[in-house]
Amino acid sequence: MRRSYHAHLKTAIVKSLIEKTTTKTGLSVIVNLMDKVYAKGRQVADGFKENLPIIFDEFLPKWNYRAIPQL
Repeated sequence: MRRSYHAHLKTAIVKSLIEKTTTKTGLSVIVNLMDKVYAKGRQVADGFKENLPIIFDEFLPKWNYRAIPQL
């Protein structure tokens, strides 16, 4: 599937804006975009969700979360 020129341009703009992000202490970010298209409706193995708790951040929980594997 080929993306339109406009979609590619928007992606490039967002990537460049993210790359300019820094913290007060001088840390910066590395941006890697994935072009892969994932199939909808994939099922996870039985017990997967119960054994991999998701911790949602207080600030922007829809965007910031961690998956904590249980070893």
